[in-house]
Amino acid sequence: MLIERLYRARFSDRAVATKERVWQVLCANFFQRYVKKTDTVLEIACGYGEFIRHIRAGKKIAIDINPDSRKFVPPDVEFHLGDATDLSFISDSSVDVCFASNFFEHLTSKDVLDALLADVYRVLRPGGMLMAMQPNIKYAPGDYWDFYDHYLPLSHLSCEEAFRKCGLEVTDLIGRFMPFSTCSALPQHPFLVRLYLAFPIAWRILGRQFFIVGQKPS
Repeated sequence: MLIERLYRARFSDRAVATKERVWQVLCANFFQRYVKKTDTVLEIACGYGEFIRHIRAGKKIAIDINPDSRKFVPPDVEFHLGDATDLSFISDSSVDVCFASNFFEHLTSKDVLDALLADVYRVLRPGGMLMAMQPNIKYAPGDYWDFYDHYLPLSHLSCEEAFRKCGLEVTDLIGRFMPFSTCSALPQHPFLVRLYLAFPIAWRILGRQFFIVGQKPS
């Protein structure tokens, strides 16, 4: 498949190992605060599973179109191979937290994003949350297009409007959060990543991805 060849070319073994270390810290020191240990969590377009493997939850579900993803996802994760814009295999109001990282920019249009957000809204329980981390076109207008499979330009503000349009209440919005990629200026050592997360003032300098949380009304 094209997606397999593209990601094998993009991420060397060293890059995959670097992402692993960074995501382990991100989950433990930032994302876990949004997830209870009893929650059902769905990761949309899980990639190599860095989030879903390290987050602690009662039930973990992941979907990705890349067959290579299955190799990285452990047995305690219910993995589905398929188009991540199709959540029809998930029952209504059955998920506590949905998560997506660096996915929306790969969608081909705003109509596709709208349809995905509507499906996420459907599967979330009342009070459930969608968390997303995305490259911010506002702060990375050039680098944004350096990836062959980027289509949809989004800033934190346009994504906020999309969330509100589908009925999600935006509870957290950080326009500058993480650097553009794990190959960016962010130090890679776990201690330095923890230090970065502890000092939001650094986000304002290095952050070129945004973080957003939308909650389904109770």
